[in-house]
Amino acid sequence: MDLPRGELVIQPPDGETLVNIDTLVHTEAEPFTETVTLLGRSIDLDITPAQFTWTFGDGASVTATDPGRAYDPGLPMTAYVSHQYETAQQADLAVTTTWTARWRVDGGIWQDVDGTVESTSPAQTLQVRTATPRLTATGVTYTRE
Repeated sequence: MDLPRGELVIQPPDGETLVNIDTLVHTEAEPFTETVTLLGRSIDLDITPAQFTWTFGDGASVTATDPGRAYDPGLPMTAYVSHQYETAQQADLAVTTTWTARWRVDGGIWQDVDGTVESTSPAQTLQVRTATPRLTATGVTYTRE
């Protein structure tokens, strides 16, 4: 059975971020059920995402049981899965979801599946840039580098 590969969502969007600011990531992996027939018996599978590992393309990774969340200005930064890049670079990001499952035959008692299965999102390329603030007569401007 194919497992969904959770879509990786990166904020800020559009494939660019800045050095030394929080880059947020999240995924939309959700529990699901599946029923298959095997040798004339109905087998129910209850499949749940249990762990998420984000790789940030600069050697850093974060593992959590939370799929992260989209930015909400009312929440503190500790509510997010985030990463700060230290240098300008091109980075390939991905999220690996670890799935657990339980099963039952013909509506019987649920039993845990031994072990886990992983699925990895397609990598997304992120351009990490620096920005230099410049004071002008009308305020501050930023030059991306």
